[in-house]
Formats: sequence, structure tokens, C-alpha cells
Amino acid sequence: MKLGLFLAVIAPVAISAQTQVSGTSNYPNTFSSGSAKVQKFDNSARRFNDWAISVGGGAAFMAKADLTSFYDKEINWGWNAYVSLDKQISHTFGMSLQYATGKTNQRGMLPGAEGVKAGVADAWTKFNQISVLGDLNFSNLLRRVDNHSPYRWALHGYGGVGLQGYETLLLDNDLSNYNPRTFPISVDQKLNISSFFFQGGVGVKYKVNKLIDVEARTMYIFTGDEAFDGGGRLRDTGSPRINYNLISDSHSDDMWTVNLGLTFKLGKHDSHLAWHDPLQEAYYRTGALENASNDFVVCEKGDNDNDGVCDDWDRQLDTPAGARVDGAGVALDMDLDGVIDLYDKCVTVPGTVENDGCPTNYTGATNSVGK
Repeated sequence: MKLGLFLAVIAPVAISAQTQVSGTSNYPNTFSSGSAKVQKFDNSARRFNDWAISVGGGAAFMAKADLTSFYDKEINWGWNAYVSLDKQISHTFGMSLQYATGKTNQRGMLPGAEGVKAGVADAWTKFNQISVLGDLNFSNLLRRVDNHSPYRWALHGYGGVGLQGYETLLLDNDLSNYNPRTFPISVDQKLNISSFFFQGGVGVKYKVNKLIDVEARTMYIFTGDEAFDGGGRLRDTGSPRINYNLISDSHSDDMWTVNLGLTFKLGKHDSHLAWHDPLQEAYYRTGALENASNDFVVCEKGDNDNDGVCDDWDRQLDTPAGARVDGAGVALDMDLDGVIDLYDKCVTVPGTVENDGCPTNYTGATNSVGK
């Protein structure tokens, strides 16, 4: 019962207040003065672009695995490419949805075992990855406050998670006739939750102009998957040791990429949020005020009627010479009879215009206060 009465009283008030706020003013705060510099907080009020598209590519290596891209002082080069949709959350942090693809090439020698003649195996891994990346702008986070100059270089740190699908193939010519025929070894891993991976890295960006950034980026991918290097899914320690997953004790095959990329900043504004430092802006404005001239412009439009009130805020621009005025430049009329005190012969007694501000039947002495 009490709850019903409370709602009955409050509901009309709330509806009325909502209608008043939304229907009577273009300002978000109905108590704001019309002269206040206020605008709605919506997309049109944004000062910076915060969306971008990044593309890039470069080398890919199987860095830590049973079969690696670095074997016998040689480098087996692979490649990778990526594209991402980037959203800047603040001047120090952003998020990206990224797709990457590529291929690594690696080699490894099977540990010797009795009755097994093993050579150097060659393997490759083709991969497709979808990930979410966090982007930490170290330059905006750690920039010195006494550096007031604009900057075009920025150091970024990346970290994220994702899913990957991959295909691998391993060939060892010395084992091609081994019985049973278990070579070549191939794995086809579909994109699903079992192919979960982590990645982290750093990048250096250079601001070419308001639309394009160039970046050099390196990333390290922790797969947690022993089949990613092409060594197969088995880890059998029995004899004979025809098992490439026994070359290393690690159960995670990790990849390393080194890339060059471009970032295309989207939006109509001249600046992107990733290149904005609020603290630097505050120092810049403070410096501008400190270095500004101390001369103030008074009466920019002049005082054409010479009443002592600037025309910038004078509400009566043609005040008669010699008339006393108020702060708005309006000639005084103490008795409010429509005759200003300059011409009113009865300053304190309301009268008529025809009788110089005096009543029609007034025969007293002339009041000269207005003269």
C-alpha cells in the first residue's frame, strides 16, 4: 500500500522533470546559462578520431619448438600478414580485432635410437589466427611533463589472446622406407577452442600525417600446442624413438614474427586519440596564457555616444550628451514617467512628456536635479 502511494506521487514528478529537461533546452544541464559554452556529450562532440584499420606483414619463425626455424646456423624464413580493426579507448589504451595468416619453415634432427636411421627432417606450418589485442601506448603513459614539443614517435606494447587453425607437414627422407610407414607426418588442426594461444610484443609507430602511421612490430606467440611445429601429436618415449616431439623438453611450440605495417586512421577530425596527450595540451594552453600579451582590448567597438559605457554591451547606443546612465548605458529616469532625468523638470514626481516630466496641474518650483 505504501509503495503504491509512493509511486503514485513520484511518477508524475519524474515524468514532468524529464519532459522539462528534454523539451525546453538544447543544453544537457537546464541550469546552464545560455551564454555558457556547453554542448551535448555525443558523437558529434568528439574532438579526435578513435577508429583505425591496420595492415602489415613480414617474417615468421618457429622460435621455440622441437623443430625450429634456426637450425645448424641457418635461418629458414617464413612469412605472415595481418589486418586489424582498431578502437582507441583512451589516449593510453586501445583494443584491436586482428586476423593473421602465414607459413613457417623449420628443421630438426630426430634423436638417435637403436635400429633407426634418422636424418634431418624438414617441416612447414600454415596457420590462420583470430585474436583480440590490447594496445598500451607507453609514450603517452610515460611522457615527461616538461616536453612541450609535438611528437611523431610512439612506443606501444601489445598483449592478447586468440584462436588458431593450422596445417603441418614433416618429411624425413631417411625414414621414408621405415616400416610401418608413418612418414610423412601431417596434422590438420581446425579453428576451435582447443587451439587457444597467447601473444605479446612491442611496436614503434611513426606518424606520417593525420591519416597514416607506419609501424615496426614484433610479436611472440605462445601456442601451448606440441603439434604446431609439425612434429606430430605423439610423445611416445618407447623404443625405437621415432618421435620428433622428444627433441626438446618443451610442450609448447612458440612462434615469433617481425613485421612492418601501416595504420589508416578513420574519421573527419585532424587528430587521432592515440597521438593526444591531455597533460601536454594543458601545459601548452598554460604556456600560451603565460606568453600572451598583457594588453587588454577595452571597448573594441568604441563608445560612440560618449556615455562611458562601451558599445560592446551598451543597450542604448544613442544616449543624449550629458545624460546620466546606468551600467547598461541606458539614460536614467528616476520617476519612470518616460522622460529621462536630463530633460525632466520634476525628477522625483511622475509627469507627462508634454509638461517636461511634470504633472499637468503642477505649479511648484522647478526641480533642477536633472540639470
